[in-house]
Amino acid sequence: MLPFPLPFEVDRVLAVLGWYALLAALVVAAVFAVLAFTRERPRLIWWSAVAVGVALIPAAALPGQPALAASVLIVLLGGGIAVVGGSSAAVLALDTAMGGAVEPGLHGGIMVAPKGARGEGLVAERTEVLRGGITIGVLERVGAAGTIIAGFPEGLAVVVAVKGIGRFSELESSEARERFIIGTLASLVWACACALVVHLVIR
Repeated sequence: MLPFPLPFEVDRVLAVLGWYALLAALVVAAVFAVLAFTRERPRLIWWSAVAVGVALIPAAALPGQPALAASVLIVLLGGGIAVVGGSSAAVLALDTAMGGAVEPGLHGGIMVAPKGARGEGLVAERTEVLRGGITIGVLERVGAAGTIIAGFPEGLAVVVAVKGIGRFSELESSEARERFIIGTLASLVWACACALVVHLVIR
């Protein structure tokens, strides 16, 4: 906040530059989110995260609301970044926390031994849990981002509850529990941060 009023024209120019900066940051974030996902290089999501952080500044500071077309574009960009980028954010968080300690399954889950399994047959007895993680993660982020953009953050509790109930029976092993918690939190934090940009703009 400046200690003196800006001339009308200067104020208008700064506002226009702010909107352009917001859109540019969202486009950059979207590009890196798509690259991180399609090229399976989750570390690229850091650049997307920086761009989302930059977008938060004008989103929180700019007065008024954009035109309808601009609002639709911002919703599509922010929502797309939240859904697509969240997958890479979760993968990066899991790789950082767990590395290659868990054997991946054929259907997006992980291979774990049944509770109480011992001895030489341990590998043969392993089963895949947390299957369909990518699809569930997409639906989770759609729900989370939608509730934040709509101004109904209480809906996050419903999203988390549905996922928790659906996965409850698969969380016997410590590996599954750790993966579930880390992946879910990383995915939700990413989706909520991206959706917050949109919410601040169209508030």
